[in-house]
Amino acid sequence: MSLKMREFTFEATDGYVLSACHFQAQKPIGMIIVASAAGVPQAFYRRFAEYGALQNFDVVTFDYRGIGKSAPACLKGFAADFCDWAQKDLAALVATLSQQSLPLYYVGHSFGGHALGLINNHHHLRAACLFGLGAGWHGWMPMLEQCRVQLLWHLVAPVLTRYQGYLGWSALAMGEDLPLGVYQQWKRWCRFPNYFFDDKQYPEMKQRFAKVTTPIKAVNAVDDKWASPSSRDAFIQHYQGAPLIIQDIKARDLGISEVGHLGYFRMKSSGLWPDILTYFSEHG
Repeated sequence: MSLKMREFTFEATDGYVLSACHFQAQKPIGMIIVASAAGVPQAFYRRFAEYGALQNFDVVTFDYRGIGKSAPACLKGFAADFCDWAQKDLAALVATLSQQSLPLYYVGHSFGGHALGLINNHHHLRAACLFGLGAGWHGWMPMLEQCRVQLLWHLVAPVLTRYQGYLGWSALAMGEDLPLGVYQQWKRWCRFPNYFFDDKQYPEMKQRFAKVTTPIKAVNAVDDKWASPSSRDAFIQHYQGAPLIIQDIKARDLGISEVGHLGYFRMKSSGLWPDILTYFSEHG
């Protein structure tokens, strides 16, 4: 079966130009937006997007501002934070794609699971599958990972950001470099067991998430050190108005050695992908 992919650009709500890719099915029955994890470029989701297109779903991936093909030549002095990624970038893409006739679905990875509740136009989405959703607090992590994350937030990252003016994530082999505002918000919110829901500077968060009525399926691997099932449960309770399906997976059930935080969208975990499309088809 032939597969077409076209790159395109679209404008965020403030006019910032963002890069995206449209993987086109021959006879599409729906369209899926893929919202990335923090610091993960859209190219990482290409194999899943190709799979979706071959199964009759158009799939659109994109890069948030400051990431991948949506990044400026230098991140030093570049202003962007998590709220911009959701409320300016993702919200604009949802608004653009909601104008076409196909049912619109959503796949969110890590931060992509947060972004769903941060936008105001989630009502355009028929259903959402969220992977690696978590509250971010180090206390939900295994002890060794807790130590590693504390070292990152309080020693390594401050040095990198002071020297570079942004978080040089790539130097740590942990993903794309991150704008300073993203790092600052992330570090702040990871201080709280319930992430930004515990932050008194953002009292609107609980009300925002309570407004989401899109059906959600949340999948977490038990070996996901950054987003364990316990971490997910601390966060997802705030999607209180959405019909929820919670699923924990084990690597051995997929016939692989590990899933981790990024493995959901690697080819070795492709056994997860049919369930995503089945779930969406049930909400067609």
